[in-house]
Amino acid sequence: MSSARFSRREFLQKSVSAGAGLAVASSAVRADPAGTPELPLRVLGRTGAKVTILGLGTAPLGEARGDVSEAEKIFAEVIDRGVNYVDTARIYGIAEEALGRILPSRRDKVFLVTKCWTDSGPQAQKSFEESLRLLQTDHVDLVHIHHVGGKDLGKVMAKDGILEYLLQQKQAGKLRFIGISGHARPPQFVKMLETDQIDVVMPVMNYADRNIYDFESKVLPECRKRNVGVVAMKVYAGIKGGFPNHRKAGIGCNTPPERLGQALAYALDLEGVSVANIGPFTMEQALQNVELARRYKPLTAQEREDLLAYGKELAAQLGPRYGPVA
Repeated sequence: MSSARFSRREFLQKSVSAGAGLAVASSAVRADPAGTPELPLRVLGRTGAKVTILGLGTAPLGEARGDVSEAEKIFAEVIDRGVNYVDTARIYGIAEEALGRILPSRRDKVFLVTKCWTDSGPQAQKSFEESLRLLQTDHVDLVHIHHVGGKDLGKVMAKDGILEYLLQQKQAGKLRFIGISGHARPPQFVKMLETDQIDVVMPVMNYADRNIYDFESKVLPECRKRNVGVVAMKVYAGIKGGFPNHRKAGIGCNTPPERLGQALAYALDLEGVSVANIGPFTMEQALQNVELARRYKPLTAQEREDLLAYGKELAAQLGPRYGPVA
C-alpha cells in the first residue's frame, strides 16, 4: 500500500502475494512494546489484505461539513492508534479533503477505500479522479459501487457502465479491488456477486437490522462461498432518524451506550466478517471505538440471546428506513 505508483508487473505481483496470504488470517491480539494491545487483524477475503477488525468510517464528520482541521485531527489519531482500514467517499462532504491532508505521510499504513455513487462509467470517472486528487494519492486499495440496492444493474454492467470502468482502472493499477456497498435490497447484491468480479461487500449488518434487511442470511453465505471479503456497516444500528439526519451526527446512534460493545461483537462474530466499519463524530467516540475493538471478545450465548431480543424490539421501531427490502 505504498504511495508510489506501481507498474503493471508490480501490480500483478501484489495480487499474487495477496492470494498467497489467504490462509494466514490472524485474529489474535498482539501487544506493542509498551504493553498496549494492538487491534486484531483479519484477512479480507480473497483480497488477502490483513485489515484491522475496526474500520474508520468518515461519513459522520465529512457530511457534517464542520471544521476540516478537526476532522483531520480525529482521522489522524485513529490511524495512528493502529486502525488500517479507512473508508470514505466523494459524497461524504469534507471527508476526502481532510484525509488528503494526513494520508501522504501514512499512505503505506492504510487500506484505503472510496466509493462511486453512479451506474455510469463516465460519471464514475469524474468521481474517482476527483477522489484521487482530494486524497492526494495515485491509487486506492478498494472502490465500492455504492448504493447497489438502488441501481439498475443492467446499466451497472453495461459496456459504458461503472463496473467496466472500474475493471479498466484495476488493470491500470489505480485500484486494487472492486466492491459493492449499500443498505437495501439484498437480492441486488447477490446478482452482483454472481459476476465474480466483486472482491468485497459492505452491507448493513447489525443485531437489529437482521430482522429487517437480513444481509446475514441473504448475502453473507454467498460471500463465504466465493471468499468475498465482508465489511459490516451500521453496526450500532445507524444514526437516530436514518438518512435525513446524516448531517446531524451529533444526535447519536440507535444503540444505547451500554450496548455498544455487544453490538460491535455481534457484527464481528458473524462468520466471514473481517471489519466493522464505524464512523465517529467526536474524538471521544473515535477513541471509544478503538478501545472497544481492542477489548473485543465473542458474545457468550446469554449475551447474544439478550442482545437479539433487544434487537428484535428495536427493529420493530426502526422499520425499513433505508429503502425496500426486496
